[in-house]
Amino acid sequence: MIFGSRMPIEMVSPEQALPGRSVPAFPVPSTHTVLGTPLVGPWPEGSKVVYLAMGCFWGAERIFWRMPGVVSTAAGYQGGYTPYPTYDEVCTGRTGHTEAVIVVYDPERLSLEEILKEFWENHDPTQGHRQGNDVGTQYRSAIYWTDPADEAVVRASREAFNDVVRQHGYPEITTELRPADEAGLFYYAEEVHQQYLDKNPNGYCNHGPNGMSCPIGVLRQDEVPSQESVLGRD
Repeated sequence: MIFGSRMPIEMVSPEQALPGRSVPAFPVPSTHTVLGTPLVGPWPEGSKVVYLAMGCFWGAERIFWRMPGVVSTAAGYQGGYTPYPTYDEVCTGRTGHTEAVIVVYDPERLSLEEILKEFWENHDPTQGHRQGNDVGTQYRSAIYWTDPADEAVVRASREAFNDVVRQHGYPEITTELRPADEAGLFYYAEEVHQQYLDKNPNGYCNHGPNGMSCPIGVLRQDEVPSQESVLGRD
Protein backbone atom coordinates (compact mmCIF):
# COMPACT_ATOMS: atom_id res chain seq x y z
CA MET A 1 0.00 0.00 0.00
CA ILE A 2 1.51 3.29 -1.11
CA PHE A 3 1.05 6.25 1.20
CA GLY A 4 1.17 9.87 0.14
CA SER A 5 0.92 9.55 -3.66
CA ARG A 6 -1.71 12.00 -4.87
CA MET A 7 -3.29 13.11 -8.13
CA PRO A 8 -4.27 16.75 -8.82
CA ILE A 9 -7.96 15.96 -9.33
CA GLU A 10 -10.59 18.56 -8.55
CA MET A 11 -14.08 18.10 -7.16
CA VAL A 12 -16.91 18.98 -9.55
CA SER A 13 -18.97 22.04 -8.62
CA PRO A 14 -22.71 21.77 -7.94
CA GLU A 15 -23.37 23.77 -11.11
CA GLN A 16 -21.32 21.37 -13.26
CA ALA A 17 -22.60 18.16 -11.68
CA LEU A 18 -24.79 15.77 -13.65
CA PRO A 19 -28.53 16.37 -13.13
CA GLY A 20 -29.42 12.84 -12.09
CA ARG A 21 -33.08 11.95 -11.63
CA SER A 22 -35.95 12.17 -9.15
CA VAL A 23 -36.35 8.40 -8.68
CA PRO A 24 -33.90 5.46 -8.61
CA ALA A 25 -32.72 4.23 -12.01
CA PHE A 26 -32.72 0.59 -10.87
CA PRO A 27 -34.19 -1.66 -8.16
CA VAL A 28 -32.25 -2.44 -4.99
CA PRO A 29 -32.16 -5.99 -3.56
CA SER A 30 -34.10 -6.43 -0.35
CA THR A 31 -31.76 -8.86 1.45
CA HIS A 32 -28.05 -8.97 2.27
CA THR A 33 -26.61 -12.08 0.57
CA VAL A 34 -24.21 -12.79 3.47
CA LEU A 35 -26.00 -11.67 6.60
CA GLY A 36 -29.57 -12.40 5.51
CA THR A 37 -30.71 -9.07 6.95
CA PRO A 38 -32.56 -6.23 5.20
CA LEU A 39 -30.36 -4.25 2.85
CA VAL A 40 -32.40 -1.06 3.08
CA GLY A 41 -34.05 -1.55 6.47
CA PRO A 42 -35.89 -1.48 8.75
CA TRP A 43 -33.21 -2.59 11.19
CA PRO A 44 -33.49 -3.73 14.80
CA GLU A 45 -34.27 -1.10 17.40
CA GLY A 46 -31.12 0.42 18.85
CA SER A 47 -29.04 -0.10 15.70
CA LYS A 48 -26.61 2.66 14.74
CA VAL A 49 -25.41 3.75 11.31
CA VAL A 50 -22.16 5.17 9.96
CA TYR A 51 -21.16 5.73 6.33
CA LEU A 52 -17.57 4.98 5.30
CA ALA A 53 -15.67 5.53 2.05
CA MET A 54 -12.23 4.05 1.48
CA GLY A 55 -11.81 3.55 -2.25
CA CYS A 56 -13.56 0.80 -4.21
CA PHE A 57 -16.64 -0.20 -2.23
CA TRP A 58 -16.38 -3.92 -3.08
CA GLY A 59 -13.56 -4.67 -0.66
CA ALA A 60 -14.64 -2.02 1.82
CA GLU A 61 -18.05 -3.60 2.26
CA ARG A 62 -16.57 -7.05 2.91
CA ILE A 63 -14.32 -5.70 5.68
CA PHE A 64 -17.36 -4.58 7.63
CA TRP A 65 -19.85 -7.38 6.99
CA ARG A 66 -17.27 -9.74 8.54
CA MET A 67 -17.27 -7.87 11.85
CA PRO A 68 -19.35 -9.48 14.65
CA GLY A 69 -22.05 -7.04 15.66
CA VAL A 70 -22.65 -5.65 12.17
CA VAL A 71 -26.33 -5.88 11.25
CA SER A 72 -26.12 -4.92 7.58
CA THR A 73 -23.90 -3.30 4.97
CA ALA A 74 -24.45 -2.03 1.44
CA ALA A 75 -22.54 -0.28 -1.33
CA GLY A 76 -23.63 3.11 -2.52
CA TYR A 77 -22.83 6.67 -3.49
CA GLN A 78 -22.72 9.68 -1.17
CA GLY A 79 -21.19 13.07 -0.51
CA GLY A 80 -21.94 14.65 -3.88
CA TYR A 81 -24.67 16.46 -5.77
CA THR A 82 -26.31 14.18 -8.35
CA PRO A 83 -29.55 12.57 -7.11
CA TYR A 84 -29.96 8.82 -7.69
CA PRO A 85 -26.78 8.39 -9.74
CA THR A 86 -25.68 5.30 -11.64
CA TYR A 87 -22.25 3.70 -11.40
CA ASP A 88 -21.34 4.97 -14.87
CA GLU A 89 -22.27 8.51 -13.87
CA VAL A 90 -20.25 8.34 -10.67
CA CYS A 91 -17.24 7.11 -12.65
CA THR A 92 -17.25 10.29 -14.73
CA GLY A 93 -16.33 12.28 -11.64
CA ARG A 94 -19.23 14.62 -12.41
CA THR A 95 -21.56 13.61 -9.58
CA GLY A 96 -19.33 14.60 -6.66
CA HIS A 97 -20.14 11.32 -4.92
CA THR A 98 -17.65 8.93 -3.38
CA GLU A 99 -18.11 5.16 -3.34
CA ALA A 100 -19.40 4.60 0.18
CA VAL A 101 -20.57 1.77 2.41
CA ILE A 102 -23.39 1.99 4.90
CA VAL A 103 -22.55 0.09 8.09
CA VAL A 104 -25.46 -0.72 10.39
CA TYR A 105 -24.33 -2.13 13.71
CA ASP A 106 -25.43 -3.12 17.20
CA PRO A 107 -23.64 -0.77 19.63
CA GLU A 108 -24.12 -3.33 22.40
CA ARG A 109 -21.86 -5.75 20.52
CA LEU A 110 -19.60 -3.49 18.47
CA SER A 111 -18.28 0.00 19.13
CA LEU A 112 -17.72 2.77 16.63
CA GLU A 113 -14.06 2.84 17.73
CA GLU A 114 -13.67 -0.79 16.62
CA ILE A 115 -15.25 -0.01 13.26
CA LEU A 116 -12.98 2.99 12.76
CA LYS A 117 -9.94 0.90 13.63
CA GLU A 118 -10.75 -1.38 10.67
CA PHE A 119 -11.40 1.67 8.51
CA TRP A 120 -8.08 3.39 9.22
CA GLU A 121 -5.94 0.25 9.09
CA ASN A 122 -7.26 -1.12 5.79
CA HIS A 123 -6.74 1.71 3.32
CA ASP A 124 -4.47 4.67 2.67
CA PRO A 125 -6.20 7.77 4.06
CA THR A 126 -3.49 10.14 2.78
CA GLN A 127 -4.00 9.82 -0.97
CA GLY A 128 -6.68 12.43 -1.56
CA HIS A 129 -8.81 11.60 -4.58
CA ARG A 130 -7.52 8.09 -5.20
CA GLN A 131 -6.82 4.67 -3.70
CA GLY A 132 -3.92 3.00 -5.43
CA ASN A 133 -4.77 2.61 -9.12
CA ASP A 134 -8.37 3.70 -8.54
CA VAL A 135 -8.13 7.39 -9.38
CA GLY A 136 -10.86 10.01 -9.09
CA THR A 137 -12.96 11.91 -6.57
CA GLN A 138 -15.25 8.87 -6.34
CA TYR A 139 -12.44 7.01 -4.53
CA ARG A 140 -11.77 9.59 -1.82
CA SER A 141 -11.71 8.55 1.83
CA ALA A 142 -14.61 9.76 3.97
CA ILE A 143 -16.51 9.24 7.21
CA TYR A 144 -20.09 10.47 7.56
CA TRP A 145 -21.62 10.02 11.03
CA THR A 146 -25.35 10.00 11.86
CA ASP A 147 -25.22 10.57 15.63
CA PRO A 148 -23.92 14.02 16.71
CA ALA A 149 -22.30 12.34 19.71
CA ASP A 150 -20.13 10.31 17.31
CA GLU A 151 -18.35 13.35 15.88
CA ALA A 152 -15.95 13.53 18.81
CA VAL A 153 -15.17 9.82 18.45
CA VAL A 154 -14.50 10.19 14.73
CA ARG A 155 -12.28 13.25 15.08
CA ALA A 156 -10.34 11.74 17.98
CA SER A 157 -9.67 8.57 15.98
CA ARG A 158 -8.51 10.64 13.03
CA GLU A 159 -6.05 12.57 15.18
CA ALA A 160 -4.76 9.41 16.83
CA PHE A 161 -4.11 7.68 13.52
CA ASN A 162 -2.74 10.86 11.96
CA ASP A 163 -0.04 10.87 14.61
CA VAL A 164 0.89 7.31 13.62
CA VAL A 165 0.93 8.23 9.94
CA ARG A 166 3.18 11.23 10.52
CA GLN A 167 5.54 9.22 12.71
CA HIS A 168 6.06 6.97 9.70
CA GLY A 169 6.98 9.96 7.54
CA TYR A 170 3.77 10.24 5.53
CA PRO A 171 1.64 13.33 4.86
CA GLU A 172 -1.52 14.40 6.63
CA ILE A 173 -4.66 12.30 6.45
CA THR A 174 -7.03 13.66 3.80
CA THR A 175 -10.16 11.77 4.87
CA GLU A 176 -13.31 13.86 4.55
CA LEU A 177 -15.19 14.13 7.87
CA ARG A 178 -18.82 15.30 7.84
CA PRO A 179 -22.16 14.59 9.46
CA ALA A 180 -24.30 12.46 7.17
CA ASP A 181 -27.05 15.05 6.95
CA GLU A 182 -24.49 17.45 5.48
CA ALA A 183 -22.99 14.85 3.13
CA GLY A 184 -26.45 14.13 1.77
CA LEU A 185 -28.44 11.01 1.02
CA PHE A 186 -26.81 7.62 0.65
CA TYR A 187 -27.85 6.31 -2.77
CA TYR A 188 -27.72 2.53 -3.02
CA ALA A 189 -25.58 1.13 -5.82
CA GLU A 190 -26.72 -1.35 -8.44
CA GLU A 191 -27.33 -5.00 -7.51
CA VAL A 192 -24.06 -6.13 -9.13
CA HIS A 193 -22.12 -4.07 -6.58
CA GLN A 194 -23.96 -5.30 -3.50
CA GLN A 195 -21.88 -7.89 -1.61
CA TYR A 196 -19.76 -8.12 -4.76
CA LEU A 197 -16.99 -10.19 -3.17
CA ASP A 198 -19.50 -12.70 -1.83
CA LYS A 199 -20.75 -13.31 -5.37
CA ASN A 200 -17.21 -13.09 -6.78
CA PRO A 201 -14.89 -14.52 -4.07
CA ASN A 202 -11.80 -14.05 -6.23
CA GLY A 203 -12.86 -10.63 -7.43
CA TYR A 204 -10.88 -7.41 -7.32
CA CYS A 205 -10.07 -5.96 -3.91
CA ASN A 206 -7.33 -3.44 -3.17
CA HIS A 207 -7.95 -3.28 0.57
CA GLY A 208 -5.78 -4.78 3.27
CA PRO A 209 -3.65 -3.85 6.26
CA ASN A 210 -1.69 -0.69 5.48
CA GLY A 211 1.27 -1.73 7.62
CA MET A 212 0.82 0.94 10.25
CA SER A 213 -0.26 -1.50 12.93
CA CYS A 214 -0.16 -4.89 11.19
CA PRO A 215 3.16 -6.83 11.17
CA ILE A 216 2.44 -8.86 8.02
CA GLY A 217 3.47 -7.87 4.51
CA VAL A 218 0.86 -6.75 1.98
CA LEU A 219 0.55 -6.36 -1.78
CA ARG A 220 1.35 -2.84 -2.88
CA GLN A 221 -1.67 -0.96 -4.20
CA ASP A 222 0.02 -0.20 -7.52
CA GLU A 223 0.45 -3.93 -8.11
CA VAL A 224 -3.27 -4.62 -8.37
CA PRO A 225 -5.61 -3.59 -11.24
CA SER A 226 -8.08 -0.75 -11.00
CA GLN A 227 -11.80 -1.27 -10.44
CA GLU A 228 -12.48 0.09 -13.92
CA SER A 229 -10.14 -2.43 -15.58
CA VAL A 230 -11.86 -5.31 -13.76
CA LEU A 231 -15.17 -4.21 -15.26
CA GLY A 232 -13.56 -3.88 -18.71
CA ARG A 233 -13.98 -0.11 -18.84
CA ASP A 234 -10.34 0.89 -19.40
